[in-house]
Amino acid sequence: MKKKSKLKIVTVGGGTGSSVMLFGLKKYTDNITAIVTVADDGGGSGILREDLGMLPPGDIRACLIALSNSENDMEKLLGYRFGENCGRLAGQSFGNLFLAALNGVYGDFEIGLKEASKVLAITGKVLPMTLDDVVLYAELEDGSIIEGESNITFLTRKSGGRIKRVYLEPELSTAPFESMEEIKNADIIILGPGSLYTSVMPNLLVNDIREAIMKSNAIKLYICNVMTQTGETDGYSPYDHLNAIVSHCDNNFIDYIFVNDTSIPEDVKLRYFYKDSSVPVYIDDEEETKIENMGTKVVRGNFIDIKHAYIRHNSDEVSKKIIELFDK
Repeated sequence: MKKKSKLKIVTVGGGTGSSVMLFGLKKYTDNITAIVTVADDGGGSGILREDLGMLPPGDIRACLIALSNSENDMEKLLGYRFGENCGRLAGQSFGNLFLAALNGVYGDFEIGLKEASKVLAITGKVLPMTLDDVVLYAELEDGSIIEGESNITFLTRKSGGRIKRVYLEPELSTAPFESMEEIKNADIIILGPGSLYTSVMPNLLVNDIREAIMKSNAIKLYICNVMTQTGETDGYSPYDHLNAIVSHCDNNFIDYIFVNDTSIPEDVKLRYFYKDSSVPVYIDDEEETKIENMGTKVVRGNFIDIKHAYIRHNSDEVSKKIIELFDK
């Protein structure tokens, strides 16, 4: 096996996108820190957040599993979700309950998270974007406001509106010291992939994190989504994804944007279109010129992995390309 790099990599995001990338990155370096959104207020995470007053554990759980080096049975256990016949536990994840129990035992989410990391023997670290109890809001182009991460995609889609901006309440949320230090010492900072407004963007709305990333000397790159997301990025091109980040930060700090340029089979595209009105995010030469005029370089490649008609980023290919980019 090829010797691992000593590069210090920080990922910023949440949900499936971050966890998929972490699976690939841990093959290339042990120095990984995942900074994860805690703006989630839906599903099992939302229930625990409301009932126990703790940070929502769902996205953090997914990243812990991705970086875990424990026995396969432990990963299956943490990923287990109770079925509909399980009463009030229906839909809840055992991994969420595990983190909730550690939060109760230690009376501190940060300490509980560190203990979970030990149990799972994870590569690197998983850290929350903030320890504050924050709520994500979206302002649509018609001026209407949607409250709550779990409502944004659904209600935007239902109304047929488009997101103008997202913001957090309280506005002056702060990042944990350890998260700030990891950003400061990073060689590479990766944003995405994942839901642009509800997974990636919330991290950049934490004042400390946004400023630390912009001041960092690390290479900063954004992994653009392969497909549009109905209710968030309908009709978005790679330029639109990048421009949304820039407009929220008042500064283009992105050095590179990774965009898939491999065609997707027609049957898979039709499945996504009929199910979610989702279409591929492609790039052409004109789009690339627009992006590079913003000061960001475009990296094209075959970055997709299709299994059982589901499209995901090929985290191994993307990770390999990132390491090669830095080595150059």
